[in-house]
Amino acid sequence: MILETIINHLPYLFGGLWVALQLLTALLAMGFVLGLLLALAEVYGHWTLRWFGFAFERVFRGIPELVLLLLFFYGIGEFYAIEPFPAAVLALGLKSTAYQSQIFRGVIQGVPRGQMSAARAIGMSKVQAVRYIVLPQALRQAIGPWTNEFSGELKATSLAYVIGVVELTRQGRYIISSTQGNILVVFAVVALLYFVVNWLGNRVLYRAEEVFAIPGYGEKS
Repeated sequence: MILETIINHLPYLFGGLWVALQLLTALLAMGFVLGLLLALAEVYGHWTLRWFGFAFERVFRGIPELVLLLLFFYGIGEFYAIEPFPAAVLALGLKSTAYQSQIFRGVIQGVPRGQMSAARAIGMSKVQAVRYIVLPQALRQAIGPWTNEFSGELKATSLAYVIGVVELTRQGRYIISSTQGNILVVFAVVALLYFVVNWLGNRVLYRAEEVFAIPGYGEKS
């Protein structure tokens, strides 16, 4: 009976998983672009940009995801009608931006300063040196710590159900309500789906880290 219930409701669970993956992709992409820009501003920008990056990172890293979701959905909703999905992307995406900015800042600062000096010495502008010398190395080194961000944000998508995003966790709640039970089994299946996606994603990222590893970088002589 329980197995039949799960099988019958698998399409709904997979539908919720698809929404969760869309949310994950959107907020990670937003965090990647804005986080990289923020990191560049903190490392190479004017002191005002560095202070802005510092303040942004401290604020959004210091506020829980759940509070951000409620703040963006209900707070912005008082002035402008916003749907649950974009509200979740904004809230979780800005949170991811704060974390990713620190990942990128760390790997950018990890590139030896002598390489920037050498690039400038052969006639490259600062922008060219960052684009062609620093970033290609830094982004390859960022893949390792970025796996943690992937895992963290995947789990954070489950919080979006509190503002009405019909993702995997909320679909699980719907199934429990409609069947009036099976709490342990339904959430066990939900947990399994999260685990599988997390495992697959990390496997891909670990493989990418191996493929794009810089030969000799960080190895002991």
